[in-house]
Amino acid sequence: MKQRTGSYPHVRVRDDGRAVVSRAGSVLLVETVRKTGLDQAISAALAPWRKPRAVHDPGKVLLDVALAVAQGGDCLADVAMLRCEPAVFGPVASDPTVSRLIDTLAVSGDKALQAIRSARAEARNRVWSLAGENAPDAGGQVTVDLDGVLVVAHSEKQGAAATWKKTYGHHPLTAFVDHGPGGTGEPVAALLRPGNAGSNTAADHITTTQLALAQLPKNYRRGRKTLIRTDSAGGTHAFVNWLTKRGRRLSYSVGMVITEQVHEHVLKIPASAWTPAVETDGEVRDGAWIAELTGTLLDGWPDGMRLIIRKERPHPGAQLRITDADGMRITCFATNTPKTPIAELELRHRLRARAEDRIRAARATGLRNLPLHTTAQNKVWLEIVQLALDLLAWMPMLALTGTARLWEPRRIRFRLFSAAAQLVTTGRRRILRLTRNWPWTNLITGALERLALLPNPG
Repeated sequence: MKQRTGSYPHVRVRDDGRAVVSRAGSVLLVETVRKTGLDQAISAALAPWRKPRAVHDPGKVLLDVALAVAQGGDCLADVAMLRCEPAVFGPVASDPTVSRLIDTLAVSGDKALQAIRSARAEARNRVWSLAGENAPDAGGQVTVDLDGVLVVAHSEKQGAAATWKKTYGHHPLTAFVDHGPGGTGEPVAALLRPGNAGSNTAADHITTTQLALAQLPKNYRRGRKTLIRTDSAGGTHAFVNWLTKRGRRLSYSVGMVITEQVHEHVLKIPASAWTPAVETDGEVRDGAWIAELTGTLLDGWPDGMRLIIRKERPHPGAQLRITDADGMRITCFATNTPKTPIAELELRHRLRARAEDRIRAARATGLRNLPLHTTAQNKVWLEIVQLALDLLAWMPMLALTGTARLWEPRRIRFRLFSAAAQLVTTGRRRILRLTRNWPWTNLITGALERLALLPNPG
C-alpha cells in the first residue's frame, strides 16, 4: 500500500514545452480590437509619430501596452507577457522602444493625447452601432457619471501632493458611461490633477465633461438625451450654468451641499409632503423618504431646476452629521428633468453609486498607481488605462451574454483570460485548442463565435 505524501499530487517540472500558449483566453481581446477597428484607428492617429524605417508601429506599441494592462499589468515592462506569445499578439516591441514612444508622446503633449482620444471615439462609435440593443444608448439616453479618485504615490512624482484624505499622490477626475443594470461601464474621460486639487472645482468638472462629450457619438454631445450625474462636488453654480447653457442644454442630476438654508427648509416640510423612496424593482425602500423643495432656495439657479431632498434612517453604527435632522440622514440633489415623479428621479440619482464600481475596476486595471515620473508621461498612462478599460467593457458588450456581461476585470482575467491552450498549425492556419476541462471553455468559444459574426471594419 502506498503512503500519502500530501494533499496534492507531485508533478515534475521541465522547461522544454512547445506549442503551448499561456493566457490563451486573451485572444478575446485581440478579436475585439480587430472587429472594432481600434488597431486601424489608433495606427492612423499616431502615424505622425512613426519614424522613417521604424520597425514597430506606434499605434500597435501603445495598444500592446493597453492589452497588457487589461490582463492585469501595472507598468510598461509588463508588455513582456505579450512578447512571449507572438502567435497570438504578433511582434511586440522591446522595453526600450516602448519607453521611447511614451517619452515622445509625452513631449508632444495635448496633440498626442488628442490623437489617441480621437481614435478611441471613432472605435466607440462603431462599437455602439455593433452592440445594438446592448449599447449604452439603446434606450435613447446616455448617462455619464463624473467622480474623483485618489491615486496614492509612494515616491516624489511630478504633480503629487497631499490629499484631503491625508495621503500623498494625485486626484484625477474621471467620467464613465453607465451601461445600466445589464452591463458595466466604459471610461470616456480622465483628467490628471495634483493630489491637493479641490473636489468641487467647477473648471475641472467642465473640462472633464468636455472630454467625455467628445467621446460620444455626435448626436449625444448636446441636448437632453445626455444625462450628467455627479455627487455634491458638481453642485456648483458655474458647473450647472455651463451644463444648461443655450446650445448645450444637457440633462443633469447633481448632488448638492446641505446648507443652513436648505436645513431650515427641511425642518419645515410637513409629514404629508414626504414620499416613500423606491428600489430598482419598484418596491418601497424601507426607512427612506423624499420630498421636493421649492421657493427662494432656487433663486439664482437656472430655470427648470428641481431640488429634491432625501431622508433615511442611518445604517447601524453610522455617525450623524450636523446637517442631519430628527435622527435621519439628509441628502440633496438637483435635476432639470421635468414632470418625472421624484421617486424615479431619486432612484436614478442613487444609481450613480455604480461609478464606484467603475473606479474599483479602474484601480484593478492600471490605476492603482501612476508608474511614471512626470505629469506628461502619466497623462499618456491614463490614456492607456482608458484603452484597457474600453476593451474590457466592449468585449462583454459584444461577445458575452447573461451574468457574464456584469463580470468585473478581476473575474474576467481569472475565468477567461487565464485559460491555456495548445497551438496547432495546419493548412497554413493557426488553431488554439483550449483544454476541455476548463469550466469556462464553452463561454470563451461562444464569445469568439459571436465576435466572428460581426462585420469587419471597412
